[in-house]
Amino acid sequence: MPIFDFLGGEFIDVIHWVDDTRDTMVWRFERHGHAIKYGAKLTVREGQSAVFIHEGQLADVFGPGLYMLETNNLPVLTTLQHWDHGFRSPFKSEVYFVATTRFNDLKWGTKNPIICRDAEFGPVRLRAFGTYSMRVTDPGRFMTEIVGTDGEFTSDEISFQIRNVIVQEMTRVLAGSGIPVLDMAANTADLGRMVAEAIAPTVAAYGLAIPELYIENISLPEEVEKALDKRTSMGIVGDLHRYTQFSAAEALAAPEGAAGSGLAAGMGAAMGLGMAQRMQGPWGAAPAAAPPPPPPLPPAGVAWHVAANGAPEGPLTEADLARRVAAGQLRRDTLVWSAGMAGWTPASEVPALAALFAPLPPPLPPGA
Repeated sequence: MPIFDFLGGEFIDVIHWVDDTRDTMVWRFERHGHAIKYGAKLTVREGQSAVFIHEGQLADVFGPGLYMLETNNLPVLTTLQHWDHGFRSPFKSEVYFVATTRFNDLKWGTKNPIICRDAEFGPVRLRAFGTYSMRVTDPGRFMTEIVGTDGEFTSDEISFQIRNVIVQEMTRVLAGSGIPVLDMAANTADLGRMVAEAIAPTVAAYGLAIPELYIENISLPEEVEKALDKRTSMGIVGDLHRYTQFSAAEALAAPEGAAGSGLAAGMGAAMGLGMAQRMQGPWGAAPAAAPPPPPPLPPAGVAWHVAANGAPEGPLTEADLARRVAAGQLRRDTLVWSAGMAGWTPASEVPALAALFAPLPPPLPPGA
């Protein structure tokens, strides 16, 4: 049997790669001695490229298709081997299959907070995280710059480096964007696009591209978020003065070290000082006596009518009557009436309303 027939029957005829994983980016076609039969069939599927490395040098790159490994479609390798046309001998070359599909749902996030200057809150610390997709756009460059001789290269081996590139650019974009913290959630799409465009030249040098980059969340420190939640809650109530008193009391009552961040402590101290000044007046002055509590309100549910300016007004609730007493619009001798009463009666003589008026002192004894 001729030697070439022996060699032709010894080596494999079909070179291909079927990938059933979701993270393999590069796979080396294993062959003892890297011997490949000249004239063998190379099958490159959609989403793949085949890279030939000969004697440590990038030789040829094949896109999707079916190829006969002959002189006419191995120009670089033929030049390196100095083959004569028609010489059918095995050649030694490493074949790497590179996945050119997208690798999706890769994670990125800031390990340490990003310090930014906000117009409303001043210096703030932000954290951000999200996802991105990655694909190989230049298989030859990717092999020479990143993979080298790794026989099975996965996305995890490059994703850490890509995360570092993303976080570095994200830090610069967030710090220099000038977007208020409270408006960043509405601008995550624009921020993500700015970061993707900024890192494109860096990842292109690896033979890669970042088709998509998403920012899922930009967050403040937990203690600052709690302060914002309190502010939002009191904003819904609609009484900022009550919120100030509440925050000051909370800061003064908290044990040492439990006030949270410097922002919360500063707010508590400032509010506490303002409240103390309002309570104590000038420095060193004794606090003013607390005003007497308002008179208790009678049970609600009765409709009252009041004689005012010669005409009846009503129906009024007992709470309405209490407010009129406080405003001086309802006196002891004001005539009132409700269902079940025999007629109009002075308010001070109605047992249900007597509690609305402060008790009168008894007459002074003779000679006092």
